Amino acid sequence: MTLTRPVAVLVLVALAALLPLLGPSTALHGTGEASVPGAGGIALLRTVLFAALCVPIGELFVNRLARSVPGTEGATGRPVAPRSWSPPAAAAGFVAALGLASVVATGNLVPDGLSDIDAGGLYASRDGKLALLEVNAFLVAGLCAVSRRPVTQLWPLAAVVVAEALRAHPATEHAPLTGSGLALVHLTCAALWVGGLLHALRTLRLWHGRYGTEAGAALLGLYARVAAVLLAVITATGVWSSLRRMPPETVLEQLTATAYGRALLAKILLVAAVTALALWARRRLRRAADPLTACAPAWAEVVALGLVVAASGLLTALPVPIRW
Repeated sequence: MTLTRPVAVLVLVALAALLPLLGPSTALHGTGEASVPGAGGIALLRTVLFAALCVPIGELFVNRLARSVPGTEGATGRPVAPRSWSPPAAAAGFVAALGLASVVATGNLVPDGLSDIDAGGLYASRDGKLALLEVNAFLVAGLCAVSRRPVTQLWPLAAVVVAEALRAHPATEHAPLTGSGLALVHLTCAALWVGGLLHALRTLRLWHGRYGTEAGAALLGLYARVAAVLLAVITATGVWSSLRRMPPETVLEQLTATAYGRALLAKILLVAAVTALALWARRRLRRAADPLTACAPAWAEVVALGLVVAASGLLTALPVPIRW
């Protein structure tokens, strides 16, 4: 039993890594579009970066929700929480951001060696400055995570979210500030949803042996109410962003004829599966004799959300569809 869980986690991580690694060639097949050099590696690094954002943001979010559940305080006066995953997440985010910065430093090409990387050139371009901001922000977030006030990591994490939103919508794009604003809200809500659910379930597992069913059910109920709003905002901003890149009259064709459209369609199907699992978990939470039976579909929801994060990383490495 002790080996089953770690092995299962490793298998799931390996499967999630295959999506960004193999996804670009699969999505581009037969479209006639040119592949971005090193698209698979870039997609994987971007997936790691997104996941590294979700974990600490979710922890901060759920730890704040836990304060509303009475009787769960520990010796520090704060709600008892599982061991933080924020420091390793920050380290993973730093490595991913450093890898992406090295790509930017070689003119958006995968470097063959250290001599190909022009680190000083990063200061000369907008993308380079944003890449450096993300590297430094993850470094600061890691230091904050191991400090006496881990809540301060919120600020460098917010800087990463802003940098990602700006990077995804260059100044040459039509109405880039609108696109960046949508990306900012979309990414923030997604991080709260994904990371929040993961940390909520980890907290429930810890609380179950200490406080029984009632406290865990209360926390999951608090998360579920916020998650419903997050899902609505994620859906609205996702649809709006997609229609900005694929006008309504071309959506159906581009969903199957372009690599970006195919990856987007895969993400939509995954989000639909996540929504179904979320509804199943909420139904159990409200009606089951033991509300914590909702944890089973909720863990399945976490796995599906991991695939959604991988699909999001894949989207960033594919060519943006042409506005026909």
